[in-house]
Amino acid sequence: YTQLAMEFYKQCQIEDYGFIAKTATFGADRDQYEEWTYEEYFSEDGIVLDPLVVLPVAYDITTALVPSTAGKKMYPLDCACLANCPYVKGENFLLPAKTPITVLVENLQECSQCELTLRLVIRTFGTCLQHGVSNNMENQLSTKLYDEKVLAETNAFIFAFGEKIATLIKDTAMALLHKVFNCRVVDCDLALGYCTLLSKKEVFKKLWDVINNAWQNYTKIQAVAVVGAQLALLYNEDEERRKFEELIIDAEWGIQLSNFGISFQSVFRQRSERKKELLGTLVQSSHVDTGLILKYCSTFKLDSDAALQLYVETLLLSASNCKRGEGDSTKDYVQTPHSDPVKKAKEIIPLLKSTQHLVVSLSGILHKLDPYDYETIEGVLQVILVADEKNTNIQLSQALGLINHLKSCKRIAPPSDLEHQYILEHGIAMPPTAQTRLPFHLLFFTTASSFWGIISAELSEESFPTLLLISKLMKVSLDTLYMMASKHVFEKNLRPKALKLKNAEHFSIINKDTAKTVLTIQSYLQSISNPEWAAAIAHKIAQELPTGPDKIHALKFCLHLAEKWKKNILPKDDAHEKADVFIKKLSVQYQRSATENVLITHKLNTPEFLKQIGKPANLIVSLYEHSSVEQRIRYPTGRDYPDIHMAVKQISEVNNLNMSRICTLLLEKWICPPALPQADKSKDVFGDIHGDEDLRRVIYLLQPYPVDYSSRMLYAIATSATSPIGDNQLTYAHRSRALQCLIHLADTDTVVSLIKKPIDEVKYYLKCCIYLSEFEFLNIPYTLESFHSSPKEGMIKGLWKNHSHEPRAVKLVTELSLEYKVYDPQLWGGLLQKILGFNLMHYLRKVLVAISGVHCLWEIPNFSRAWRSAILSPFITASCPPSPSQMEECYECFVVLLKCPVLADLDVVGIAKQYAQIDLPAFTLGCLLLIPHMEKREQQIQGFLSTCNPETVLQQVADCMNTGEVAGFASQIRDLILNNIIEKQQIERFVKTKYFSMLKRQAIQSDRVRSIAECLANTHCWDEAADLVKEYLKRHGQLIPKSANSAETVKAFLNDHTNI
Repeated sequence: YTQLAMEFYKQCQIEDYGFIAKTATFGADRDQYEEWTYEEYFSEDGIVLDPLVVLPVAYDITTALVPSTAGKKMYPLDCACLANCPYVKGENFLLPAKTPITVLVENLQECSQCELTLRLVIRTFGTCLQHGVSNNMENQLSTKLYDEKVLAETNAFIFAFGEKIATLIKDTAMALLHKVFNCRVVDCDLALGYCTLLSKKEVFKKLWDVINNAWQNYTKIQAVAVVGAQLALLYNEDEERRKFEELIIDAEWGIQLSNFGISFQSVFRQRSERKKELLGTLVQSSHVDTGLILKYCSTFKLDSDAALQLYVETLLLSASNCKRGEGDSTKDYVQTPHSDPVKKAKEIIPLLKSTQHLVVSLSGILHKLDPYDYETIEGVLQVILVADEKNTNIQLSQALGLINHLKSCKRIAPPSDLEHQYILEHGIAMPPTAQTRLPFHLLFFTTASSFWGIISAELSEESFPTLLLISKLMKVSLDTLYMMASKHVFEKNLRPKALKLKNAEHFSIINKDTAKTVLTIQSYLQSISNPEWAAAIAHKIAQELPTGPDKIHALKFCLHLAEKWKKNILPKDDAHEKADVFIKKLSVQYQRSATENVLITHKLNTPEFLKQIGKPANLIVSLYEHSSVEQRIRYPTGRDYPDIHMAVKQISEVNNLNMSRICTLLLEKWICPPALPQADKSKDVFGDIHGDEDLRRVIYLLQPYPVDYSSRMLYAIATSATSPIGDNQLTYAHRSRALQCLIHLADTDTVVSLIKKPIDEVKYYLKCCIYLSEFEFLNIPYTLESFHSSPKEGMIKGLWKNHSHEPRAVKLVTELSLEYKVYDPQLWGGLLQKILGFNLMHYLRKVLVAISGVHCLWEIPNFSRAWRSAILSPFITASCPPSPSQMEECYECFVVLLKCPVLADLDVVGIAKQYAQIDLPAFTLGCLLLIPHMEKREQQIQGFLSTCNPETVLQQVADCMNTGEVAGFASQIRDLILNNIIEKQQIERFVKTKYFSMLKRQAIQSDRVRSIAECLANTHCWDEAADLVKEYLKRHGQLIPKSANSAETVKAFLNDHTNI
């Protein structure tokens, strides 16, 4: 009891510990046995006791239950404790203990000191009971030995105390169990001991109540279950024991899984069938491994294959779900940088008893995956491959190969409508990777049309090698791929350029950048195994190209493919005829396009020529009749003439024409026609070839040939009776035409060496042939001998008498009169009258110039009228401004005016006004300069200069009068205008124009430098004035100040040259 009192005393001190603290010892003081047996025992946590209340009562209890032995003799084996004390007559040792025990128990209960309460009541009741039992072993004997009153009081006390103590022990034990089970660490042994204080029914009820109220405190539940299982073992309650053991297992899993952050509550204390519901959560945790899953399945007798299958599926889908943002279902799964889900999944495969269900499940999952998630798809395929299950309809090696190819292929087109439809049907959100990746499922699982729908948009030169590997792997038609690639690369890379150049002339889309693309397309077409398809797609591409070298190249390539197609077909096959028809059509198209391109290249693509593309021979004839041919012969120094020879050569090569035959036909047409047409009034048969456009064409036609060859052929025509290039009989007209071409084409030495006569005789012979040809036309039979022997004046007058009503006869009489100098005024009066009557103005101007030196003809009455009519005829139809042909005729009339011998009889001022009306002021001033009377001339010139625009006159002089017969006269007009500008001090107006250099030269030549320099200085044009001064000083060999600026140079010049 003194020890118990010490316990009371300890509880009177303030302690914050719920457990007994272990004192650490070191070195030799260490108690190894204590350390080995040490456990954490329960230490009750109650209210601190009041020592002033508790200790005195404890003392009373101690003194009551351990009576004083003072004055008593103690024998061996005697005990001072009340339990072994005999009854003393007249004394009841139990009654003094009743009150302090009751008081102390109440106090301890108030302070929730249940453990002390239980120890106190058990010990005190035990002492009291032992005291009673030891002194009352047998009732009859006890009545004889002791006082009945003492016996009665003792028995009543013990029975009353026992009844009260039983209830107290039960309540206290219950309270202590509650405290023990509520500790952080449960003292199971102590709890089991407390449980033995209660009845079986009450204790099991208490244990299940604690368990049911523990919620998810699996540590407490485990401890309680352990106590329950031990207690059931003691009571031989097998059913209760089984329940507690199952609960222990559940609690252990609850503790373990809670450490992983996994809630076990949903399946806690549920049947094993319900335990598999937690597998879905387990496999999603990164802390769970294969061993734990197998242990879980083994513990709860679950299908391990199903669990491992679920684990494999979760591992494979975890990365995909994270990418798609589905974090709700996989929020516990954390993929560390070093974790490899696919590797983990492969390691699980050997643990499966059968892989069939796994393969079936993964095959179904594969169809539902994001088609752009190559990593997850590849992982699923690799696991199926490792599973080595033969019951799958997926070609695994093909699928894995496709994934590897897709990884290296970066898409260039946005997702198609087909992809959007697939995503919508499968309830998948369109991932960002869809912008850079191709959909695996639409390439692997769907139809060929879907495959091509995806591939076609991705075709390019860069992506084609990868797409070719994909197509080979998927065993689709490579011909289709090559056809689509050809068309797609063309439409993307070449067609836009072709459209831009469609309106341009003879530009090509093939350059340094596109040449590789063209070769690539050709390689695609040549790779097509079906030559008919290759030719068809090549032809379709060629059709889209604009006319030009590119289209020709494309059509030529089409012909090559078509020929290849034809060679691969047996002659007896129906397709052979089809190929032949295709080649013929293609050849025609090639020839037409090539011909059109030649016309475009040489800038000859006029509507007239384009209409004749289908008839190349006729086109060649039309080309040689092009107006540039005549212009080239008339003006050899002209520029921008199309190269007809080259165009004709290229057209003949393209169309496989015999150019020699065409040339022969043209020569026969232009030199030796069966019947010469009626001569046009404007055509001069007595002049050189410039008067006959057909002969000009002959000259141009023969230019590419060697001169020796052309000369011999023309000489043969000129001297033969029958045409050497045809079957026609040659006339003098034919011979004269051939001889004209020969004299023009060959140089004098060649002609002399060929004909063996002096050149003058050859030319005279030509004239005679021309005359004889005209006689032939007039049906007058003359031979060369009869012509030479006839008196020329009589012949001329006879011809005039009989044929003066015919224009050709009038021309012939005029030419013969000029040739043989027959200047009969009466004859010439008639001739001029007839020429005027026939309106042969161009010929009239030629004749007037020819007879301008024959003074005897000046007196002819209509001589001046003829000159006036010849000069004024162009102004009748001229427009303002004149057309090029009108301008040419006006120029010709001005030249004739310069040669007119009867200017005094002409109204020169009127002619000048005619030029002014059609805006030709330079010619107007030229006419005024020709006025014979000086005063009138000066008056008219000054009037003109006061109203004219000097720039316009100078521009016309530069454009129209700088060459030819009026070049010398043009300098007079230019000087007159420049002097007028200087006199009127209009220099400033021309400072910034191209005419300022003319003004400077005119000023220097006319010694007017000072006046111009002053004028420029007054308008602050110092730089221009300085340039003029420097040029003047340089020309006169005077020093030019180097350091002076423009103003200083001009001022110094003006000071030093006051007399200029």
